[in-house]
Amino acid sequence: MSPTEKTDNNIHEPEATESPRLRPFVAPCRQLTPTAPLRWLKQGWQDFKQTPLLSMAYSSLFMLASWVIALWSWQVSSFTMLIVLFSAFVFLGPALAMGLYSVSCQLDRGMKPRIGFCLKQGRKRLGNQLVFAFALLVIFLVWARAAAIVNIFLPMARSPDFSELLTFLIIGSVVGLLFTLIVYAASVFSLPMIMDRDVDAITAVLSSINAVLKNKAAMLLWALIILGSVLVGFLTLFLGFIVTLPVIGYASWRGYRETIIGDEWQQDPETAA
Repeated sequence: MSPTEKTDNNIHEPEATESPRLRPFVAPCRQLTPTAPLRWLKQGWQDFKQTPLLSMAYSSLFMLASWVIALWSWQVSSFTMLIVLFSAFVFLGPALAMGLYSVSCQLDRGMKPRIGFCLKQGRKRLGNQLVFAFALLVIFLVWARAAAIVNIFLPMARSPDFSELLTFLIIGSVVGLLFTLIVYAASVFSLPMIMDRDVDAITAVLSSINAVLKNKAAMLLWALIILGSVLVGFLTLFLGFIVTLPVIGYASWRGYRETIIGDEWQQDPETAA
């Protein structure tokens, strides 16, 4: 055997290695028609009609929590405490709606919705849910501090005249609206995405914000629908929440499925279509 042949035999071609696939910074989204939320609402109502007992059992927990908050605030004679507690409930509420997303997800896959499966899905995504809930809690605490600052500069201890009261209401409303918009944009699609896909909380939040910014008209209508459902709950002494909360939760899932294109992230094998 010649030296050249020995050399050739000892030479090993480097194995081809496949470079890891880079995912986009945010999930792409579809362009929505301004009236798309009306379709989500109709689909959410259909989901509610398919699972009325399960839906009302879940929403009853929210209703009872609202009653407890109102009763406690009445006992301590603090209207401010009522506002603060309900604000915290609204801020953290999206994280508590994961079970409703799971119900719609199971219906999508032709499965019979079960509470046990909802809990199982929740445990799988617990880490990202906690990160998101912590972020919402931080936003709420900052909002509470901002509200306290507004009260410092616009004290309401004495009887204000109309102009002072109007100034206080305008500034307070603007501050509250700013924080509400931040939470709305960050959570409207991110939580359904966290439940549906193997995605981190930051990517899900940025994808949600991106989708809201690119579909302002539709998302404004959806925000008004959510606000209307909350007002119905308040006007009915929280009894309306038994129906409105599940319908809104299911419709939110439908909105996510229509808006966010999450094909780059792995789906839960147990619910994958």
